[in-house]
Amino acid sequence: MLELIVAGAAGLSAVGQIAAGQAQQQASQLNAFQMETEKKLNKTQALQMSRARREEYDLATSANIAAFAAAGRDVTADIGFAQQQDKSVQAFLQRQKDIIDQDTSRIDQQVQFENMKTSMAAMAERRRGRNALTASLFSAIGTVGQGIYQYETVRT
Repeated sequence: MLELIVAGAAGLSAVGQIAAGQAQQQASQLNAFQMETEKKLNKTQALQMSRARREEYDLATSANIAAFAAAGRDVTADIGFAQQQDKSVQAFLQRQKDIIDQDTSRIDQQVQFENMKTSMAAMAERRRGRNALTASLFSAIGTVGQGIYQYETVRT
């Protein structure tokens, strides 16, 4: 009878170890999924930031053009060879356009770096889960081996 208890205890322990490894793997997969979701949210947030920055630029450009016009500066656009915009106004507006292009480029680069970091973290989390499952399987095999040894020891 004692042999059956020893064998049963070893079997239950091995099953528990495997279940714990599977649970750890599932938790790691859920964490990795959350990281991937965060990556998508980062991209959406970056698009919103770029759009907001572009809207600020459009408003500021309109206000600047109005201020230049009120000051008597020529703010007409280039239309073939008929009209020329004031060169300093043109240079100012070009500089503002360059700044907005740099800002949106930085936002895009930042989200790419964050997403790369998040992807690597998600891969590491998935690996951690697989490693936990593998470790639990080896531990369960060791427990079964120990149970067999104890069973034989009790039986004799």
